[in-house]
Amino acid sequence: MTRHCYPAHLTASTLVLSADHTRVLLTLHAKAREWFQFGGHCEPEDQTLCEAAAREVREESGIAELDLDPVPLRLTEHVVPFCGDWGDVRHLDVWFLAIAPFDAEATVSAESLDIGWWPLAGLPGRQDSWGDAREILDRRIG
Repeated sequence: MTRHCYPAHLTASTLVLSADHTRVLLTLHAKAREWFQFGGHCEPEDQTLCEAAAREVREESGIAELDLDPVPLRLTEHVVPFCGDWGDVRHLDVWFLAIAPFDAEATVSAESLDIGWWPLAGLPGRQDSWGDAREILDRRIG
């Protein structure tokens, strides 16, 4: 579960859904320069992946009061070229789902260039990466 495990390690992410279930809050990642869900590496104080995801989303979104579902939403695997000193590292990313309060005010963290709400049907970036996420959301919140 630590970032020092090579060639792969677990990471924890949270997809933040608006209270009315119509939009997703994403972060423009400072290193990757792409829009992603909130998340990152597990820290020693994290007892579970869900705790890691909750900590990361609070740090990166500035929203303290999220309703985070402890049941994982999805698992993805992707190569990260800027993680560690070994070259390409594989992140085994466990996603969780959180619902933001109606009055949620997000703030940009030092890890992001921007954050923003996106309609479910218009998520930025490669649509193949969001396709099954939308299907999973439809089943989960349907």
